[in-house]
Amino acid sequence: MKPNTHPDYHDVQVSCSCGNQFTTKSAMSKEAFSIEVCSECHPFYTGKQKIVDSTGRVDKFNQKFGNMFKR
Repeated sequence: MKPNTHPDYHDVQVSCSCGNQFTTKSAMSKEAFSIEVCSECHPFYTGKQKIVDSTGRVDKFNQKFGNMFKR
């Protein structure tokens, strides 16, 4: 194999805007970086997910097709 073809794969410190910090591995040149959303604060992972439906489309769908999926 040719020498010096692989990037430098090292530990990187990640900090989220919610205050959560963790370490992962990356080939990026930075040693640390920040993110806006992580698995500790994202609604999908925390179970606080809400469906925002201001026009009633979900209710219309459930009224029209809701009985098809119930057994």
